[in-house]
Amino acid sequence: MLVTESRPRDLRWFHAGPLLYGDWGTSRLYVLGLAFFYTAHASVVHLAAIGLLMLGVSWAYTIVCRSFPDGGGVYTAARQLSPTMSVVGATLLLSGYIMTAAISVIEAFHYFGVPHGLVLPLGIVAIVFIGLVNWLGAKSAGRLALLIAFGALAVSGVISLLALPFFFEGLKTIDFVGLGAPTEAWVSFTRICLALAGVEAVANMTGMMNRPVAKTARRTIWPVTIEVVTLNMLFGIALAGLGYAVGGTALVDTQQPHASIVADMDAATREAVRTYRDTAMNVIATESATHAFGADVGVVFGRVAGVLFGLLLLSATNTAVMAMVSVLFAMGQDRELPRSLTKLNYSGVPWVGLIVSVVIPIGVIAVEQDVRVLAELYVLGVCGAITVTLASCALNRDLDIIGWRRALMWGLAIFLASISLTIAVTQPVSTAFSGGLIAVVLGTRFALGAVRKGAPPLPEPEAGWLHEVKEQPFKVDPAKPKIMLAARGRYQSEFAVDLARRRGATLFAIYVRTLRVMDIQPGKVPRVEEDRDAQRALGTTALLAKQAGVDFVPVYVTSADIAGEILDYTVTYGCDTLIMGKSRRSVFARRLEGDVVQRVAADLPDDVALITRSAETPHVMPVTENLDGG
Repeated sequence: MLVTESRPRDLRWFHAGPLLYGDWGTSRLYVLGLAFFYTAHASVVHLAAIGLLMLGVSWAYTIVCRSFPDGGGVYTAARQLSPTMSVVGATLLLSGYIMTAAISVIEAFHYFGVPHGLVLPLGIVAIVFIGLVNWLGAKSAGRLALLIAFGALAVSGVISLLALPFFFEGLKTIDFVGLGAPTEAWVSFTRICLALAGVEAVANMTGMMNRPVAKTARRTIWPVTIEVVTLNMLFGIALAGLGYAVGGTALVDTQQPHASIVADMDAATREAVRTYRDTAMNVIATESATHAFGADVGVVFGRVAGVLFGLLLLSATNTAVMAMVSVLFAMGQDRELPRSLTKLNYSGVPWVGLIVSVVIPIGVIAVEQDVRVLAELYVLGVCGAITVTLASCALNRDLDIIGWRRALMWGLAIFLASISLTIAVTQPVSTAFSGGLIAVVLGTRFALGAVRKGAPPLPEPEAGWLHEVKEQPFKVDPAKPKIMLAARGRYQSEFAVDLARRRGATLFAIYVRTLRVMDIQPGKVPRVEEDRDAQRALGTTALLAKQAGVDFVPVYVTSADIAGEILDYTVTYGCDTLIMGKSRRSVFARRLEGDVVQRVAADLPDDVALITRSAETPHVMPVTENLDGG
């Protein structure tokens, strides 16, 4: 009885919303300052324009989510039309995630108020720690991310109330003349389109959303969109009305963009510019609280806000790292990239992909820590990936999209394509980064294809582990006792088979494959036919059971909850004995994730005996049986 299960659809809109906010909402923490840095009081007009674009893209992603209810974003949408286009789209998304991780970790320590000289070393330590936590597959990281998102949302609400006086001052400063010529205004607008970053995350959640997915997706997208667009406008206008001084001139009185004159400033003035440019929300929080309650309260409130926003940015770094792992895993499974990217560790995490996803952002921040430069590297990947997603959906006639909606999606796709093309022409650094990454991925893909053509893989032998697993008919005699084996290794299998033989019992063996990557492509939940570790573990027990004449039933399950699945199947099949291995994980890992044996023992029914033994302990047959030749 081989069982393969997908993850449960237990993600409701009020769970998915904070997850989306934790990804999408963080762009505010650096977009607002960059907008004022580039365009001064014309920034409000640009923020209004980007807000309208965000509303249009949000509407389009409700269609994307409805069209791909089993999970999927740019990779899934494009793959239905062209594998090559899906690789290009996924690589653009990958470049966006790389820069999300890099810019988020750098900005996190800016918001924490860390001295400039410590930002790089602490950023590297933070990314390594995030990689370590994800290596262990810690589910607690997700729960912590939700708490941080709610905390940051609450603080943003308080700041919005305190900033109202500056909002009204900022309204008086809106400058349409400062937009410049149409071409200049358009180029400035494309610079802040990284505000769209994060929307792709919602398409990757649909495989876990409650049905009907279309309804859950709408309820997820629209509240977050309205919050992000509304507060971006409020805070953008408030920033323009602040009395925060740069070189003796308040922002409210600034006459020209600082980007055009920063090279001529002294060091102290450049530092003041960098402070509002990189930590605009912290500046707004401090100035607003100071205006309302005095300088002492303003400083404390600003620090509290900075810590929460910094934690939110670290959470975004974590999300970006795991999203990179997902992209690499999906392309590895489809043989677009080396299959080693799909190798899973004990926690079900693709460990090779995780190492790559940690090393690349570290390399980026080691070379560059300037938020302005990182933002330029960022924006093409973001806009390019969204463009490919919307264009693929609009072009795909197999999707159930009515005419006027398809036309609007075409319009959005063309508009975003023009933004991407402008960025490619005006920001050569971004083009070089994203284009170089695409070239590397396509080159690797071509090389792998050439190798496969020149030397086809050897056919799998008739007698393999999978053959052993599937060969025997599965028989369950209700009159016989039943034993569940939830441990791996030859010694464990020998012990379980011997116990079942002596008791005349049916032996069940369960293998729970944990896969903790974000959904990026439907139909990619692991199957036993592709899981070599599971084949070896279940096949070993199957072979020993066949030799001993023991009835054997293998169970293969894909789930994020190992203990829950072991308990469920043990009780469901009426087993009176459960055999588990002693944990091989470190004390740190058990504390972080929880010990599976302890969790099972706590909830196991009293009439089920629990046997734990080390995988390194050989099983010795009883002496009497050896003398009899048994």
